[in-house]
Amino acid sequence: MSRRIATGGALLLLTLAALAYFLLSTHVAPPVDPAWAVAGSESIPPGAVTVRHTGTTTLVFSDGETTWMTDGWFSRPGPLALLRGEIEPDVEAIRRGLERNGVERLAAVFPLHSHFDHAMDAPEVARRTGALLLGSESTANIGRGWGLPESQIQVVVDRRPLRLGRFTVTPIESRHFQFPDPAIAERALADPEITAPLVPPVGTFEYRLGKSYALHVAHPRGSWLIQGSAGYVEGGLEGYEADLVFLGIGGLGSQTAAYRRSYWRETVEQTRPARVIPVHWDSLTGPIEGPFRGPARALALLSRESDETLRFLRERQAASPDLELLTLPRYEPFVIF
Repeated sequence: MSRRIATGGALLLLTLAALAYFLLSTHVAPPVDPAWAVAGSESIPPGAVTVRHTGTTTLVFSDGETTWMTDGWFSRPGPLALLRGEIEPDVEAIRRGLERNGVERLAAVFPLHSHFDHAMDAPEVARRTGALLLGSESTANIGRGWGLPESQIQVVVDRRPLRLGRFTVTPIESRHFQFPDPAIAERALADPEITAPLVPPVGTFEYRLGKSYALHVAHPRGSWLIQGSAGYVEGGLEGYEADLVFLGIGGLGSQTAAYRRSYWRETVEQTRPARVIPVHWDSLTGPIEGPFRGPARALALLSRESDETLRFLRERQAASPDLELLTLPRYEPFVIF
């Protein structure tokens, strides 16, 4: 009898382990319309401005003379490491990611805030490419913890423009997406500053928020806004217009309908773009190669986030038929201007 009980218990544990692995390592469809997908540009005219998208909000911009990057995040820690263990940059993944983006030298890498999926890899990206690491004091402390010299670290000032070749980049302090779950909000957003050099490996939540930025970018060819996290400050973008918005939509479907409408009003309607490119909608634990994947199945079972996000974006598109929504391919250059 005891042997049967032990065998049954072992089988139950194996079944639960297999189910947990399935829920954490498989993904649902992304919260974007496949009809929005564009291919990389077959030809790039001299002086054109291009973008390459790795995933989340890692974007590489170039006009053929100057190249710079947001975030520079290529590591993909597994779900168990994120939940229970310590994480650190995967230097081989960073090497491959830069190679796939055609990057050897960068003028700057600018994490949009200091969470791991934005800032963890940026100091190694800066070290390999000679880039300036731009961002908040918290991001600077991530760089210092990685041993990046102070000569490659620059703390930015709210609304003070930076010149990168012909690009003028203006950091605008914003808000991170506001998690509706109080426990998650407490861990991810409370006590936001990294006050000393952060030396990995460290726990996931040791990569604290720092400051969250929207970036307004002006170039002789056109202008754009990068809103990496689905948060906003009411009136924070007043006076800024953009031809194109890179719109962070991560978690948007888990918020209220009123929040989604306010977010759209304060970002898209405020800046009046002709095109919107959703970003930060792919899985944080999905592979760094191949098609983008949506959220892990475990998250999808806990909320209707993907369905609500896609429904909202389709509603906004239907309400503004002249507004074009696009999603980018992975790694391939796409001409935006």
